[in-house]
Amino acid sequence: MKQITTVAPAARDGDHRVMALNSRDAGNRSPGASGHDARVAQLRSQLAALPAGAPVRLAKRTSNLFRPRADSRTAGLDVSGFRHVLDVDPVARTADVEGMVTYEELVDATLPHGLMPLVVPQLKTITLGGAVTGLGIESSSFRNGMPHESVLEMELLTGAGDIVVARPDGEHSDLFYGFPNSYGTLGYALRLRIELEPVRPYVRLRHVRHSDPDEYFAALDRACRDGEADFVDGTVFGPHEMYLTLGTFTDDAPRTSDYTWLNIYYRSIRERTTDHLTTRDYLWRWDTDWFWCSRALGAQNRLVRLLLGRRLLRSDVYWKVVSFERRHRLLARLERRLGKPETEAVVQDIEVPVDRAAEFLDVLHREVPISPVWICPVRQRRADQHWPLYELDPETLYVNFGFWGTVPLADGEAPGTHNRLIERTVTELGGRKSLYSESFYDEKTFWRLYNGEAYHALKRRYDPGQRLLDLYGKCVEAR
Repeated sequence: MKQITTVAPAARDGDHRVMALNSRDAGNRSPGASGHDARVAQLRSQLAALPAGAPVRLAKRTSNLFRPRADSRTAGLDVSGFRHVLDVDPVARTADVEGMVTYEELVDATLPHGLMPLVVPQLKTITLGGAVTGLGIESSSFRNGMPHESVLEMELLTGAGDIVVARPDGEHSDLFYGFPNSYGTLGYALRLRIELEPVRPYVRLRHVRHSDPDEYFAALDRACRDGEADFVDGTVFGPHEMYLTLGTFTDDAPRTSDYTWLNIYYRSIRERTTDHLTTRDYLWRWDTDWFWCSRALGAQNRLVRLLLGRRLLRSDVYWKVVSFERRHRLLARLERRLGKPETEAVVQDIEVPVDRAAEFLDVLHREVPISPVWICPVRQRRADQHWPLYELDPETLYVNFGFWGTVPLADGEAPGTHNRLIERTVTELGGRKSLYSESFYDEKTFWRLYNGEAYHALKRRYDPGQRLLDLYGKCVEAR
């Protein structure tokens, strides 16, 4: 992979946000770097001022979680100031980043140096701290794992009110490895140092159609092993219509497509066998339409897209619409009046070993009629590292299935029926389920799957006063 010093052409909708950070060789860091210590001190003061024993959460207006959130009246720590890319070192290929920096802001800071984070989750407003504590995945995950696997060190505020710097070795190595999948119940990331990798200006895409699930996942496995592609993911439109998308960095492109306004990326997968995008547009190819979820909000209508423009065709805008509906239930009440059947929201990301992927897809098509489905391979980056709260076999390639929609409930079916089926199936197939959405496990099963012994040992050390929520209480009971 060839390193470059600039990425061209300039990003269309982010030019005004690109941070032309000076390299460390020039002796300059970002303007926000000098204030980091003051922001940390202020946050510690906030925590100390809260009543003893009061549960603590972050005071966040937005979220990329798809499960009920805690009562907003509960005390919240204001971390809104932790939004600075502190330093980008193009020689060491690292970045020092505060925890509330979004990946959109981070990418805008690194691309001018010809660099990107090793894994860039699909949605622009996912924060770096959120992706590390709550996991993340993308089409580079078959070679780079998940975002936490490229972290070199983390500065964390623990539930006990201490500021610790956790690294792979040293006094707080247990917290370094236990922080991923803890969802802020052990502490909050204030600063992270991460690895970066070089990019080229464009990504060439090949969309390869398959009709047989076994052959499809075998081809995906081969693509991940042969190392010819820089990015691998897929889209399933039906039991016999599956596409494997292989992306490769390139210095030149005959022409580039634009999926940031009128054209829709996921539709192009069925229409084109090859395509070219700028690197920035490739990283955000899913954000414009929230994968395909903009369809349910009417935002794929061409007239609507003309009126909204690029600025409003974004996942965070759609999220606000969904949040409004969750609070007021206007559409749900209308559908009940029209006599439509009750539905169950099925919004999940799961991983199963590649040799069981066809089995899971069969269950999904038979029992949970949602289409399309996103496919993304992931393998642990290093076999010598152990992440106790989300254990994957480092020798195994897993396949992530992302499916997001609603399913009608038959007469007598209780809410949660389809989600519980998915949880059972994933466990039976030796997989794992992400906790960003609703979960229905009983407590005994949950702690068996997510290593309760390791978690509670970390909880006793770093949050002995139980000021932060418990992982089961946060992710299942929605306390």
